[in-house]
Amino acid sequence: MTSGAAGLLRRPGEPQATFLELFFDLVFVFALVSLSHKLLDDLTWKGALQTLVLLLALWLVWIHTAGFTDRLDSEHRVIQVLVVATMFGTLVMAAALPEAFGEQGLFFAGAYVVTQVGRTAVVVLLLRGHEAGVAFARSLFWSGVSAVPWIAGALVPGTTREVLWVLAVAAEAIALALGVPTPRLGRAYMRVAEYAISGAHQAERYRQIFIIALGEPILVTGLALSRSSLEFDRVAAGVVAFATTALLWWIYIHRAGALLAQALAAASDPVRALIWSLYAHLTMIAGIVAIAVGVELVIEHPFGHAQPAWIAVMLAGPALFLAGRGMFEYGVFGRVSRSRVIGVLLLAAIAPAVTLLPPMAVALAPVLVLAGIAVADAIRARGRPPEAPSPPH
Repeated sequence: MTSGAAGLLRRPGEPQATFLELFFDLVFVFALVSLSHKLLDDLTWKGALQTLVLLLALWLVWIHTAGFTDRLDSEHRVIQVLVVATMFGTLVMAAALPEAFGEQGLFFAGAYVVTQVGRTAVVVLLLRGHEAGVAFARSLFWSGVSAVPWIAGALVPGTTREVLWVLAVAAEAIALALGVPTPRLGRAYMRVAEYAISGAHQAERYRQIFIIALGEPILVTGLALSRSSLEFDRVAAGVVAFATTALLWWIYIHRAGALLAQALAAASDPVRALIWSLYAHLTMIAGIVAIAVGVELVIEHPFGHAQPAWIAVMLAGPALFLAGRGMFEYGVFGRVSRSRVIGVLLLAAIAPAVTLLPPMAVALAPVLVLAGIAVADAIRARGRPPEAPSPPH
């Protein structure tokens, strides 16, 4: 271990997220809004697939940065420069995002590759000879693997780009799910000490990015209302949109959302538990992006004709959120509340029944489902001692 490498590491007893990390998250306000507008402009299966690929790219940048600042000292000037550089790279990605599958493909892919590979390569170099550097070497290997289809896809148009970029994000996503297997290094599940996860810090970071994501439907609600003349129907739609967002927050934070740190500390394999959590949050945030699209549609056309694609996105968003929240609950408590499963099934079941209803009425259905789940949570918790986390083994 070199003293220089050791000086880059986060010191024990510093679990809180720093102002630098909060500053970094600001770029995701713009990125998520760009993402929802991308989906709104192309409400087709192809548009949904493209939006998912772009969301996964942004998410990979965020989770690697969260791991970066979990292991390294955010007060160190070199680390600060790397985080700010990552923030700028993410900003370029977000700016290129609307036309990433068009004329701006090389800007998006280039920014992603330079950000991921460049930042991680610098850290591997700085931590050479230190055990902590092995974890970053894993990330560097898989970032390098995905860089090939990212750049190759940017150089070709149409369906070929889509296929190559799906392969790019799938390579990294599957590698994470399998424990980041790397030649000559094995799997991270077998070497937990490489990561030295701070459960308190990681839990705080995931709560923060969730709140950032919730800011998207709030921002969309405000902007959509400001563009209207505040007639009664649009204000009523705004009330429905705000109620949806408030219920998302309540359901997320209830019990499981407040106990992630303790769950990571109690897990027999914290790396596996953290990876499960990141996929749960990805699913919830994908749902919130779809919900933001539905918010704009219902405020702009509260009593118009609800097209099938509108209905799909307005119901799929809450369903994705509940599916992700169920995954999250399983990671914390080792079980899933029936109310989550029933909520997803109800949203799927009512889809055919609301085809003749206006967007306002369609938007009310998820509000009622979410409110029912929130009430069920409150009734189940009333009079009972707080449940301790019990992550699956």
